[in-house]
Amino acid sequence: MKSFMSNYSSYCYALMRIVVGFLFLWHGAQKLFGFPMGMPPGAPLFITYGGGSIELVGGILVMVGLFTPLAAFITSGEMAVAYWMAHGTKALLPIVNNGELAVIYCFVFLFIASQGGGIWSIDSLMDSSGKAPDR
Repeated sequence: MKSFMSNYSSYCYALMRIVVGFLFLWHGAQKLFGFPMGMPPGAPLFITYGGGSIELVGGILVMVGLFTPLAAFITSGEMAVAYWMAHGTKALLPIVNNGELAVIYCFVFLFIASQGGGIWSIDSLMDSSGKAPDR
């Protein structure tokens, strides 16, 4: 039986992609610009600049839906690496090692990578040649 909400699934997906990208870009802004709050002192430079760049640029690309599958796949991978570097070595379960957010981002971005930009994305406005279609 088709649910009532299935009529709105493309809109719900677009909202999820936009909100997740928006939330994620602020992790990069925090690392790169110290805004809205600074990074704890002593963070390695590759986390600050490497991770921060992926988070800022990847978050923006996912949010606007540009190169969505690639951007989401890279951000998913970054979150998998972040989980095992910062959380997974402390305890097995994410609830214990405070890695829940990294796991959630990892799998949400993996889902977004598999689905593409969807509606309300720049990707949906472009045809396979990379040019905006004639309307």
